[in-house]
Amino acid sequence: MKTKNRDQYKRFLRILAVLVILLLETMVFAWVWQRYYAEKLWLEPFYFWGDVFIGVVYAAYELLFMYIYGALKIGYLKGSNVIYSQALSGLCANVVMYVQILLLWRHLPDPRPLLVMTGVDILIAAICSFLFDRLFARLFPPKQLLMIYDEYPVENLCRKMDSRRDKYRIAKKISVAEGEEAVEKAIEAFGQEGVVLGDLHSETRNRLLKYCYARSIRVYLTPKVSDIILKSSETLDLFDTPLFLARNYGLTIEQRLMKRVLDLVIAVILLVIASPFMLITAAAIHLYDRGPVFFKQKRLTKDGKEFYVYKFRSMIVDAEKDGVARLASANDSRITPVGKVIRATRIDELPQLLNILKGDMSVVGPRPERPEIAREYEREIPEFAYRLKVKAGLTGYAQIYGKYNTTAYDKLKLDLMYIEGYSILTDLKLIVATFKILFMKESTEGLEEGETISRTEKAKTMEQKNE
Repeated sequence: MKTKNRDQYKRFLRILAVLVILLLETMVFAWVWQRYYAEKLWLEPFYFWGDVFIGVVYAAYELLFMYIYGALKIGYLKGSNVIYSQALSGLCANVVMYVQILLLWRHLPDPRPLLVMTGVDILIAAICSFLFDRLFARLFPPKQLLMIYDEYPVENLCRKMDSRRDKYRIAKKISVAEGEEAVEKAIEAFGQEGVVLGDLHSETRNRLLKYCYARSIRVYLTPKVSDIILKSSETLDLFDTPLFLARNYGLTIEQRLMKRVLDLVIAVILLVIASPFMLITAAAIHLYDRGPVFFKQKRLTKDGKEFYVYKFRSMIVDAEKDGVARLASANDSRITPVGKVIRATRIDELPQLLNILKGDMSVVGPRPERPEIAREYEREIPEFAYRLKVKAGLTGYAQIYGKYNTTAYDKLKLDLMYIEGYSILTDLKLIVATFKILFMKESTEGLEEGETISRTEKAKTMEQKNE
């Protein structure tokens, strides 16, 4: 089966898998609705089409949360990730429906049927996702890819792709130094399922990209910073030739105003909800070693402005008494037992809601870096300062889709993806998506022992020399 046709069947099968799960979970809800809730509405029971409408609304909630949490990506994400996303989607949809039922009832509805239904939904999602994942693995074997590289190493990219051997296999590597003819022959021989362009000079990359485009060969490549900046450019239809306008000044005044209003609303709501957890955390930290509950630390926000961030103390007192700024390593002895728990669940970040109310931070934005660590990054990656076109954030694109030990260069690109593609809907999606990563271990994974700052990929191409 040709790759193009195979991918079309793959998309069809993914849609079918989602519809099966959605239908089964909606049927379970319809039974629970009729059995426990439909007869006790505020006025009188719905007619047939009213019950159908409630089922459609529930399915819409399910589909919305499945989209936000990535549960639609069956056969794309790892099976365990899909099952987790499906379970979280069902739980959120059931919580929203409980609130809706609460508005329709004469009194407080019994939550137990919906709790049992949540367990059934998780079981359905787990079984279906597992079966469809096995089916995808059988029908769609890993793509055999050709890796094309230049003078700059590609081991880091190869290692990341090798972590998904269920999807990708690097069948051959070839250097552009072997000559244009040799590379083109390799593409014809090994690249029909896909070509990976490593860190190439722009002239070489553009030539190979056009070569593959002309032959309908799919291409995988990591974007350069300039590629991401162009994502937000505006097309000007003033002449008979295409013209892009890249404004390059961050968010518009309307976007900043809407973002600030959203920050205030979300921060107040979260403070009210989180206050019991914050009190328990504060007591646990103080009782452990009688040290201070909070600590403040100088960080950077929009335009390089310095501010003091507030966090729950997760390390021993005087963790950096030697004066050296270092991020936490994988088995950092400075982290207290209480600190391990609150770092794993992100509870240590909750005091930053006060920074948001003060206006130092946003709910969504790049992670606030320490000035001394940011300077270390900028010595090797001058473009790292581009992240400061918006306020630092409690959560963000890089925090959700990256890891604690993601390289500085990759963090930069993730944050620029957020800045250049900003919308208020993006903020809302990222806020909801944050709940997914709270219990994902890899998102809080520490650095290698002995590192003082996040790895910056020693082999990272200096783009000003590469473009």
